[in-house]
Amino acid sequence: MKDIRWQQRFQNFEKAFLFFDETIKQKFYTPLEISGLVNTFEFTFELGWKTIKDYLYEQGIETNYPREAIKKAFETGIIKDGHTWIHMLEKRNELSHTYNSIVAEHAVNMIKNTYYDAIVQVYQFFKNINNE
Repeated sequence: MKDIRWQQRFQNFEKAFLFFDETIKQKFYTPLEISGLVNTFEFTFELGWKTIKDYLYEQGIETNYPREAIKKAFETGIIKDGHTWIHMLEKRNELSHTYNSIVAEHAVNMIKNTYYDAIVQVYQFFKNINNE
């Protein structure tokens, strides 16, 4: 079986996800660890939507922007919670341009209690089809 782009991208997404998964399990975070969790979320999200984009392309659906890829992924059943993915996109953009402790602590709660499950769902989707 030849390697296709989405599978190569998935390998990177999986590495990021597994690190993210470990980071999520902590109960308490120092300010430095909060920064690490936020950064881990950002690159895991980035690799997630790019894996989606590459997979959609392989299915004959071309998307150029994250929002477009997320919408198509929701329409095709890759993503079950489209609203959360759009919210993650907006939060990722916000977090990468601002930093303050209040925003960061709120982000930790959103990442742990909402975003994590949405990323797990997409990770599992790709893990399942990659093993077929």
